[in-house]
Amino acid sequence: MKKVIVLGAPADQGIPLLTALKARGIEPTAGVRRPGAMAETVHPDVPEVAADLYDVASLTAAFRGQDALAMHLPFEFDRERAATMGRNIAAAASAADLQKIVFNTSCFVADHDLGLSAHDGRRDIERAVHESGVPYAIIEPMVFMDNITRIWSRPAIVNSGVFAYPAADTLKISWVCLDDVAAYMVSALLHEDLIADRIAVGGPEALVGAEIAERLSVAAERPVRFQSLSPDEFAARMSELVTGSRDVQPFSIYDGMAKFYRWYNDQPVSPVALDTIPAARLLGVTPTPFADWAARQDWSPVTVPA
Repeated sequence: MKKVIVLGAPADQGIPLLTALKARGIEPTAGVRRPGAMAETVHPDVPEVAADLYDVASLTAAFRGQDALAMHLPFEFDRERAATMGRNIAAAASAADLQKIVFNTSCFVADHDLGLSAHDGRRDIERAVHESGVPYAIIEPMVFMDNITRIWSRPAIVNSGVFAYPAADTLKISWVCLDDVAAYMVSALLHEDLIADRIAVGGPEALVGAEIAERLSVAAERPVRFQSLSPDEFAARMSELVTGSRDVQPFSIYDGMAKFYRWYNDQPVSPVALDTIPAARLLGVTPTPFADWAARQDWSPVTVPA
């Protein structure tokens, strides 16, 4: 397995994957819709090829000459569009005679529909991969540690000592860092005889918000407390940060986030807490503890321009 095409290469989840592929001597190619997408990343040397998720011919041409496909995909809040995306990728992978597909779902996926379009669309993509006839592995991460460094979380942590998140006080989460997700994906690629419908991955601890705040306090060298936000309030704040408006539009990413966390919080047992040992043993990855990940991040205060 020497040549791997990556869908989602320029994005947050794609960059660590490219790093991990290169470290194992694998030659990645970025399948992109926008030419020059890799130029401003830390991997400007990665070659690009045009790949339109909604055009089978484009995907087939992009996949030709590659050994395998590794991908994470944008959340699609129109379920039929998500299903179309999955069918297109599956058809192209089969036509191009790929040896392996590794799909990072980017979120928890239940074994049944939830009536949430973004989630249920993930199940449609999984189904298409399964039916493609191409050997595959599906990596299912719980919740990304790296989300905490994003614009909707980090400023409040470093400036106000508040970790605000839409998790109930009692919701346990097996947070996983993007470097570990990349390591799981590369291992799944290199285990050429491994076929797996879904391998759930997370960090070595299932933590509630207050325990995250404790670890952030140590890493940031300042007191940090946890504030449990309602999913709707969190969505409104995210929308305001990006669009300038607290009005959450139906089928937007903010609406989708609220629906995910509303469902998580309502379950009697956390769906995003798991025993990580089976996946770690299967794929030879040592999951990173939250405290170790946090210690590597920059928690210096954010300077607001005058």
